[in-house]
Amino acid sequence: MNRLLPLLIGAIGVLLLATLMLVILPAWQLRTSEPPAPLKPYTVQQLQGRDQYVANGCLYCHSQQPRSSGQTLFDTARGWGRASTPGDYFYDSPHLLGTMRTGPDLFNVAARMKSRDWHLTHLYQPRAIFDWSLMPSYPYMFELKAQLEPGDVLVRLPESLQPEGKHVVARQEALDLVEYLLALDRTYATTSQELDKRDRGYDRRPGETLMDLGAQ
Repeated sequence: MNRLLPLLIGAIGVLLLATLMLVILPAWQLRTSEPPAPLKPYTVQQLQGRDQYVANGCLYCHSQQPRSSGQTLFDTARGWGRASTPGDYFYDSPHLLGTMRTGPDLFNVAARMKSRDWHLTHLYQPRAIFDWSLMPSYPYMFELKAQLEPGDVLVRLPESLQPEGKHVVARQEALDLVEYLLALDRTYATTSQELDKRDRGYDRRPGETLMDLGAQ
């Protein structure tokens, strides 16, 4: 019984320390974060597409947090954009940071792939674009029609994948998801103050300038 009290006090102390270091201090550090001027709030359709992104498990294979230069792989060199900063996520609640990279980071996918047709084809059948792709297809987000109707968005496919006598048409959930993906572009310049809010455990490489990271 005499040992129980020190153990209890120690456990409470560890919990309080963890709360201070992992919750209170980060919240205090980010209390002044504001949305960068080029960053716009999501539209209603983009928010609906974001829901589709979550519902279809996209975050299990894709991250949305480009790494800084001091980490294992420098994402700028991959064309995935500068290291993300707190302000980049101002309109994201909850954040979809992700932990896996079975596929590429998507935080700036709209800067790399601007075509709605490309994204629709990729969702319907990724192997139509990359024959080595591991990404699952999402045929239930599309429908087959013998005749096109006004307003239908046709999915463009290689002849070998085109259903005979049918047209592949995007459903609203596919259009919403693509609209969300086309909103993912954080390639605008950031500030040195925002970059300093990142984890300081990852130092910049010697000689690397803020200009390399898109800082103002």
